[in-house]
Amino acid sequence: MQKPHRVLLDRVSVYADEAAAFMRRRRVARRPFARLYYPHGRSADHAQDSRSGAELFVAAGRLIEVAGKREKG
Repeated sequence: MQKPHRVLLDRVSVYADEAAAFMRRRRVARRPFARLYYPHGRSADHAQDSRSGAELFVAAGRLIEVAGKREKG
């Protein structure tokens, strides 16, 4: 029979391993995308490597630059 603290340690180790595996899968599955919201609740996702997604990322980058310049000035 295992000591009580070993049982607890084994259980925590299993949960930590499962959490680490989940995070690895999540990193692989997560890809940058832009989501546009339209009136009446419709939305559309655009992957960064698509033509429309690339254009949206460039536009968003420019907006961030402009917003940064306004705060400093």
